[in-house]
Amino acid sequence: MQGGGGAVVADSSSSKDGHAPARAPAPGRSFPAKLVARPQLLFAVLATGFLAAALLLFVLGGGGAVPYYRLPALAVQDVLLAAPCAEEKEEDQVVERWWARPPARSAWHNMSDEELLWAASFEPRRRRGRGRPSAPGKVAFMFLTRGPLPLAPLWERFFNGTGGRGLFSVYVHTTPGYRLDFPPSSPFHRRQVPSKATRWGETSVVDAERRLLANALLDLSNERFVLLSESCIPLHPLPAIHAYLTRSRHSFVGAFDDPGPHGRGRYRTALAPDVSVSQWRKGAQWFEMDRRLALFVVADGRYYPRFREVCRPPCYVDEHYLPTVLTIEAPMSIANRSVTWVDWSRGGSHPAMFGADDVSKDFLERLAGKKEKETERCMYNGQPAVVCSLFARKFAPGTLQPLLQLSTRILGY
Repeated sequence: MQGGGGAVVADSSSSKDGHAPARAPAPGRSFPAKLVARPQLLFAVLATGFLAAALLLFVLGGGGAVPYYRLPALAVQDVLLAAPCAEEKEEDQVVERWWARPPARSAWHNMSDEELLWAASFEPRRRRGRGRPSAPGKVAFMFLTRGPLPLAPLWERFFNGTGGRGLFSVYVHTTPGYRLDFPPSSPFHRRQVPSKATRWGETSVVDAERRLLANALLDLSNERFVLLSESCIPLHPLPAIHAYLTRSRHSFVGAFDDPGPHGRGRYRTALAPDVSVSQWRKGAQWFEMDRRLALFVVADGRYYPRFREVCRPPCYVDEHYLPTVLTIEAPMSIANRSVTWVDWSRGGSHPAMFGADDVSKDFLERLAGKKEKETERCMYNGQPAVVCSLFARKFAPGTLQPLLQLSTRILGY
């Protein structure tokens, strides 16, 4: 019996003629004399048996609580579906779930990675119900760093500008053991998340990216999620970047087909049949995505375990996992470009690093799209656009002072 809802009915047609033959009561089947003589003991035995049977039916019928530490099996396509109708039925009910809490002042917690991903995967996908006053969703700025944030004063100026803290949230993943020390007035104060060691080119980097996404998903007001490094700078004021991202119909994940040895040459046949060589894509690590795709990434139990197992250098998970999988599962949801500008013109396996001597008025104007002859062209919501890059990297720590001197006049914050 499935579901535990019905009673078992005895079948009286087990004999050939359909009638059960009459039988004399078998000796020794009556209650023991001791129990008959002791009504209280008889009642206790019957009550115990009844409670045991009820408990068994409750567990088999699906009413038992699911242990917190048991990870559910999530199908990829289920995560990408629209929000279930069950939430609409509960909108008028005051139902407090453990995850439906106000954003924590501190990003620190004691959850394991398994518990964190579980919690983030089951966050409600609608954060506002009908009839409630709408508020702009926040952009989660997720910093993946090796330690300090040398450009933090520039970012603090950016965050503290026009728009207020209702437009953003901050999460910082550092090397384990390193502790950020910012005053309470700083947007970085207590925004460090529990971390694990990362190593360039290995799966631990994407583990950290998923860890950042999962932490940011716990705040239901976060609607867009952008991955940054300690060498990134913002190219526009906070309100402009917030509007650009929250009004976009696409997530900004670069994905292209590279037929050469650094593209398809990194494909691993062990990924088949889930991923074929014709589906293999490459792209920049520094992504931006909406909440729906972020939920997909943290809940992915189909593709990511295979990538972790078989994609080893010179196959780099951070360059191939998201571009490939999102091209397969959500091709119309990504813009096939990044909003973080880098300079690959100098060659090598890493983009150019800019020093203090590189930071000038003309240089920043070109990056911000204020030089008409050198303006970048791209598509935004299906229309040609001249604002294509919202961030830029890689800027050395020594660029902080010239950036602070020029940011108000050139970058608008």
